[in-house]
Amino acid sequence: MTNRYIIFHKPYGVLSQFTQETPQHSTLKDYIQIPDVYPVGRLDWDSEGLLLLTNDGQLQHRLAHPRFGHQRTYWVQVERIPDIDAITKLQMGVEIQDYRTQPAQVRLLSAEPPVSDRIPPIRFRKNVPTAWLEVTLKEGKNRQVRRMTASVGFPTLRLIRVSIANLQLDGLQPGEWRDLTDSELKSLHNYPQARLGR
Repeated sequence: MTNRYIIFHKPYGVLSQFTQETPQHSTLKDYIQIPDVYPVGRLDWDSEGLLLLTNDGQLQHRLAHPRFGHQRTYWVQVERIPDIDAITKLQMGVEIQDYRTQPAQVRLLSAEPPVSDRIPPIRFRKNVPTAWLEVTLKEGKNRQVRRMTASVGFPTLRLIRVSIANLQLDGLQPGEWRDLTDSELKSLHNYPQARLGR
């Protein structure tokens, strides 16, 4: 069997699986008609952005295993404008439920990033400003980014994953997918070992 490696821009409201459990949500099957590929990790139904799918079980295991700690970067639209204290707390690690997050790279973006309109759009409140953060993590707890921003008083309104390890979402529109290039695949296979050793 030939291995396939696919990068997909998951739209809002799509489950990161091929089987439909609830009629109100679309699934990957509505966008990708390739047998036997599965997502590496997941994105919640209300999150958007980069999803990697493959039938390469060894690569799936390596990227999913916590000890490899590959980076994931998100653009996060939050309610109100985070101050330096909130940014510092997110960078240092915060308590979410019974867990303390690892240090993260977090910065306030000076302008809205180049994102597609969300369907449906986020709720808009004229008297409440919003801001965009760029957040890079090496871990992926359930709904972690949303819980992190909420813990410092700035609820997440929109969450878009823009990179996984060396893979970038660049130019891929919501609902589109493509095969990885040879250079992307080579870098991805080398990524965990190059960063953290075998």
